Amino acid sequence: MPKRLDGKIAFLTGGNSGIGLATAKEFAKQGATVVILARSQEKADRALAEIGGESEAVIGDVTDLGSLEIAYSMIREKYGRLDIVFANAGIVPTTPLGEVSVSDFDQMSDVNFKGTFFTVQYAFPLLTNNASVILVSSCLDEMGAENYSLYNATKAAIRSLARSLTPDLARKGARINVLSPGPIDTPVLENSGMSDEQIHTHKQAFANVLAAGRVGEPEEMAKTALFMASDDSSFMFGSEIQADGGMNQMRIAMQW
Repeated sequence: MPKRLDGKIAFLTGGNSGIGLATAKEFAKQGATVVILARSQEKADRALAEIGGESEAVIGDVTDLGSLEIAYSMIREKYGRLDIVFANAGIVPTTPLGEVSVSDFDQMSDVNFKGTFFTVQYAFPLLTNNASVILVSSCLDEMGAENYSLYNATKAAIRSLARSLTPDLARKGARINVLSPGPIDTPVLENSGMSDEQIHTHKQAFANVLAAGRVGEPEEMAKTALFMASDDSSFMFGSEIQADGGMNQMRIAMQW
């Protein structure tokens, strides 16, 4: 029985952990050749061992546009095309108003928005007819959350970007859409410096209010991304899927 992504070439940023890693594994399982951008050789090796299949990594960072260009040059020389782009790299530091430095602002913008934009722009010449570009935003792209103003704003920019780039990609027969997760159990909380107790409290707070009764799993986002990457979503152009456990749909206001 054919797999849903047989013969597809996929490129993922932020593919060595969390949603990105789960998605890379799902894409490979479904027959895609997977290329991830990872920030170190150690992270790349660990991720590739989990992804399996036809997978490889380029060492780099979306804030280093040169490493993005190297990744696409490798894909051009080796495969000559791209069928799937999963622009997932992002950071989620707190940014309380009155405490944000210019460097804080620049870092958030560079990773979350600038990195996403150039991930798409550099991919554009390689995109095939029927290619699928998936931008990862957040359910907070339509919500306010105290201390996360910059994060929310960059994610809203990503949502707008998909709408704005839809005509450009459609001329090539390609599609661009947005996956907006809600609270997901990924290493982002550990990386933010939270203690185990704080992480547990954070997750429980969401579990108490979400319609789903729990935070989501990366594998659930990967299944949604698979739909968006496959021909099953062929009539989606500039659209958004909010896989958020009901958070945005019920407009849940929480103190993060």
